[in-house]
Amino acid sequence: MQTSTFPHSKTPTASVAATRVLAVSSLLGLIVLGLAWELWLAPIRPGGSWLALKVLPLCLPLAGLLKNRMYTYRWVSLMVWLYFSEGVVRGFSDRPPGNWLGMVEVALCLLLFVACALHVRLRLRHQHPPAEEDSSHANPA
Repeated sequence: MQTSTFPHSKTPTASVAATRVLAVSSLLGLIVLGLAWELWLAPIRPGGSWLALKVLPLCLPLAGLLKNRMYTYRWVSLMVWLYFSEGVVRGFSDRPPGNWLGMVEVALCLLLFVACALHVRLRLRHQHPPAEEDSSHANPA
């Protein structure tokens, strides 16, 4: 017997699946952007820098998102603000192309946050359907 992440149905709703795809895609986008940025596109030092290691914490939640673990979606939505802050700082203080890459990082962070928040919200709503009113407490008048 196969267990489902969604106990009230056999398959996730389309919106839950879409938020999962968006979350995984934006996380992969942040990883690729971070590596390309620090190694080729606009490294702090010519030839690349150790700052490329900043993507390692982003690799940790990838497995949890792919396995559809609710806890991972929750803590990624908090962790992403560190990368958002870096993108804002470098987007407004760096020169081209670094400032453009910072803004791309900000956009990817916002996408990741929204996807994770919506994913958690939709899954919780799907797992706990609204309670039906109890007719015994209804006003007899």
